[in-house]
Amino acid sequence: MEGPDSTAATKSHQVGDTSAKLNNLTHRIWPPTQRTRDAAINRLIETLSSSKSLLSKRYGTIPKEEASAAAVSIEQEAFSLARASFSGEDDNGMEILQVYSKEMSKRMLDTVKARAASTTSTAAPSDSAQVDSNNAVSAGGEEFISSSTKAEA
Repeated sequence: MEGPDSTAATKSHQVGDTSAKLNNLTHRIWPPTQRTRDAAINRLIETLSSSKSLLSKRYGTIPKEEASAAAVSIEQEAFSLARASFSGEDDNGMEILQVYSKEMSKRMLDTVKARAASTTSTAAPSDSAQVDSNNAVSAGGEEFISSSTKAEA
């Protein structure tokens, strides 16, 4: 029968092993899980098709079916571009996630602008319909980063 010393030694060894495993874990956010990518697609669909989004108020809404197809395309293109630009130097994936988010935002803005241009007359858009794409991309990138990390949690 084992004595109290051997039981304590076994428990101490188990705690040491668990502690070593936890110390070796790193939190990597790239590549995003499929759940995170799906959340990004759903957010794109909501933004493109909802009359409550700033882009929809400025450029009009896109029907849900068309928004869904556009969102999948936007996300896949942004993911492919970000993955191709990954050099392996980013330890936790933050930089590549920012590329991914900014690409989605840029492509979303390009999509709504192109659609608005094709549905409006040939008259030049008014100054109030112009958007600073740098600001839109930055704001969108931050929005996707926060929604991606929320979906990951």
